[in-house]
Amino acid sequence: MGMIQRLAKLPKNNSFFLFGARATGKTSLLRSLFPEGPNVLYIDLLNEDLYQRYLVSPQLLKNEVDAMKTKPEWIVIDEVQRVPKLLNIAHQLIESKDKIKFALTGSSSRRLKQKGVNLLAGRAWLRSLYPLTYVELNKNFNLKDILNWGSLPKIITLKDPKDRADFLKAYSTTYIKTEIQEEQWVRKLEPFLKFLPIAAQMNGKPLNFSSLAREAGVEVSSIRAYYEILEDTLLGFHLESYHKSVRKQQRVAPKFYFFDLGVKKSLQKILDITLSPKTSEWGMAFEHLVISEVFRLNEYTNSNYKLSYLQTKDDFEIDLILEKPQKKTIFIEIKSTDKIHATGFTRFSNFVKEQKGKGYVLSNDPIKLKESSTQFLPWQEGLSEIFDLKSS
Repeated sequence: MGMIQRLAKLPKNNSFFLFGARATGKTSLLRSLFPEGPNVLYIDLLNEDLYQRYLVSPQLLKNEVDAMKTKPEWIVIDEVQRVPKLLNIAHQLIESKDKIKFALTGSSSRRLKQKGVNLLAGRAWLRSLYPLTYVELNKNFNLKDILNWGSLPKIITLKDPKDRADFLKAYSTTYIKTEIQEEQWVRKLEPFLKFLPIAAQMNGKPLNFSSLAREAGVEVSSIRAYYEILEDTLLGFHLESYHKSVRKQQRVAPKFYFFDLGVKKSLQKILDITLSPKTSEWGMAFEHLVISEVFRLNEYTNSNYKLSYLQTKDDFEIDLILEKPQKKTIFIEIKSTDKIHATGFTRFSNFVKEQKGKGYVLSNDPIKLKESSTQFLPWQEGLSEIFDLKSS
């Protein structure tokens, strides 16, 4: 497998933050864009020696740059949230006569803000990186592999299921150690550890905070805080319920989706279970995949859609809704089947027409259909159309 072209568009003439969960490929991407040389100074804060040096004396960075005969054009700092005070030095150097630019990676912008850092007062633009999309994987995309193991770049390079399982187990442990313990996100670790597999099991379902609190043995306020931590450390995202008034009263609980299917399976401790087509687990994983792809493409293409879902109390559901001012609302149903019958979507199509929106039924059926305001498309083609992607 050759070098994968990432969809994240990084500025070439302006400092930027690149936020993403661990192992999404931030370092590899920056190393490909900024090859080592006199123009680039690299600082990897996961290197314990460097971390300790800058933690004790952030001013060292300015002293090093001042001592250089040839000033670097770029300074790359990996995992900058480990030493937030380095951002004060970065600010000074960006403003200095040398006009040095910074590429800064991290796994939580919220954490930096909590530590009183102003994210360089707008001088550095914000970008995000996610696990690989179907567009980036292109011919290397394998549906069964992605549903079972997720699409973190390292997983794609590993072929042996045992190696993949070992990597994902280690990932979960590293997340807890470096993100949660070291950063002191929670006062007590044990209830949070109990919460993680429960949250993974509840992936993609409307959240009942009271029931979750009983199961984890903590207060409701703790459960809400735990979900915020997952979102702040980029381990997932909330999907709110559709806010427009609809005739039937709707459920208003949000859903939560983990950022990667493999990590979700690892936290749920079901890596040894292989998902098979035509099972309900396969269908849920497929829905998770398509919603994750929409979330990532929405960011990468700068589309700015507001994402939500609809579920009424008489169990009429729409998996995903995309809204934007001055644009028709897009309603999406996701089905893992490879044979779709338009007759089964009459209520959905009528609702879309009533709302004056655009409807998509996305599935693995290669046959395309159009029924009134609803299009039935293979899921990849449907997403490429929604986000106006040039066919690769």
